[in-house]
Amino acid sequence: MSTQPQMKITNNNVEATVQPLALGKRVKDLRLAQNLTLEQASQLTGLARSTLSKIENDQISPTFAAVSKLAQGLGIDLPQLFTEPKNEKLKPAPSAGRRDITRASTGKIHPTPTYEHELLATQLSNKKMVPFKTRVHTRDWNDYTDWVRHEGEEFLYVLSGSIILYTEFYEPIELTQGDSAYYDCEMGHALISTSKSDAEVLWVTA
Repeated sequence: MSTQPQMKITNNNVEATVQPLALGKRVKDLRLAQNLTLEQASQLTGLARSTLSKIENDQISPTFAAVSKLAQGLGIDLPQLFTEPKNEKLKPAPSAGRRDITRASTGKIHPTPTYEHELLATQLSNKKMVPFKTRVHTRDWNDYTDWVRHEGEEFLYVLSGSIILYTEFYEPIELTQGDSAYYDCEMGHALISTSKSDAEVLWVTA
């Protein structure tokens, strides 16, 4: 078992330093569409009622872990949080004949204190996989207030630079350009850059 120190949970205000995304109204609309109160949504997502209120009012920019909890609790996939709803009710997409092209640098950008995510293939909802590119800003384990964890399994591929991959039950490991990892993402995990420039990785979550 790993001897690395446990992730410390702190009450710092690091999230406030990130430019908030205009997704508060989208979160509120999704909640109200399911006739959920803030308290009910809090129970479903595992996020504090006060945190949900701040997100809906664009007072904070949620971390990726919080975004994942929102998606899981509200029963949607990540790109649906960043895509304007259509007039018709959401319904499962057909199993064949779907395609989505994302041109270079045209994905949906979502910054957090530690990462800058670029969500890919955002035109498709109810996907079986969620692909996104990430620029890893942080170089200090202590920048995290908690483990990142969410449903499913995840594939990580290092596009440039180098990172240290921290996982809850394994020793930290350094990965460089061309290296990859596959893991259960309900297990706590987090990345830091170890290269001079911010590392860039491709993530695919299933």
